Amino acid sequence: MKKNVGLLAIAATVLMTACTYQKNNRIDQKDVNAGNDYVYGNPDSMARQRKVQYTPNSENEVRAMEIQEILYGATANEADSVAAL
Repeated sequence: MKKNVGLLAIAATVLMTACTYQKNNRIDQKDVNAGNDYVYGNPDSMARQRKVQYTPNSENEVRAMEIQEILYGATANEADSVAAL
């Protein structure tokens, strides 16, 4: 009987400490990029992380639409036009 009470007490202790585990599993660190407009931007504009701008490729849009049709079938606009026929 005493053995069961001891095991129950240990189990209860483990369960109670597990609930607060993530509260203690972190560390406050200094943000080295605090105030950096390049990373966070400012209230008037967005961040400027990527200087290289790529031109859009229409082949990628066509391929994306093909994949979307395979995954989800006809879009709502196409379904409405087919139903109108």
